[in-house]
Amino acid sequence: MQRRAIDRDPEPPRLHERAADNLRFIRSAMESSSRFTDVSGIGMLIIGVSAVVAALVAAAQSSERAAILVWEAELVVAVTIGLLATLHKARDRWQRLLAAPARKFVLGLAPPLAAGGVLTVVLQREGLFDLLPGVWLVVYGAAIAAAGAFSVRILPALGFSFMAAGSIAFVAPTAWAGWLLGLGFGGLHIVFGAIIARRYGG
Repeated sequence: MQRRAIDRDPEPPRLHERAADNLRFIRSAMESSSRFTDVSGIGMLIIGVSAVVAALVAAAQSSERAAILVWEAELVVAVTIGLLATLHKARDRWQRLLAAPARKFVLGLAPPLAAGGVLTVVLQREGLFDLLPGVWLVVYGAAIAAAGAFSVRILPALGFSFMAAGSIAFVAPTAWAGWLLGLGFGGLHIVFGAIIARRYGG
C-alpha cells in the first residue's frame, strides 16, 4: 500500500524575526511621517543680522557689480552659519541628520538653490545684474517653501514671504533692490528665526 506524501507547511517565522520585521516597519512609518525639526532659529537670527550688515555695505558700493559681489560673499557667510547652527542644534543626535526627514528636507531645498546658482551665472554673464535680487529672493523662497513641507510648519510661510519680496523686486525701481534684499534676507530671517527659536527650542 503506497503511502501518500504528507504536505507540511513551511516552518513559521520565529517570534523574534517577526518582532524585528514589525519594528522595522514601525520605524520606517514613523520616519516617513515625522518632520525635520533641527532647523536652527538662532542660526536664522544670526544670518539675518549678517544680511543687514551686508545690505549696508552693499549700499555703500559705487557700482551695481560691486554690490552684487557683497551679497555673494554674504551667501558664503550665511551658508556657513546655517550649517554650523544646524550641527549645533543636532548635537548628540547626529543620526537624525541622516534620517528620512532630513533627507527629504535637503531634497526639497537643493534643486531650487541649484537652479538659482545656474541663473546667477547666466545673468551675470549677460550683465543683467538688476534681475539678480528678484531671482535670489524668489528662488530662495521656493526652496524654503519646498523644504518646509518636511520641516517645522512655519517654514513654508517664510518661503512664500521671500517669494513675495522677490516679486516686488522685479517691478520696483532698481534703487530698491538692495533694500529689498536686506528686508528679505535680513528682516524675514530675524523675525521667523525668533519665532522658530522660541517654539522649537533654538
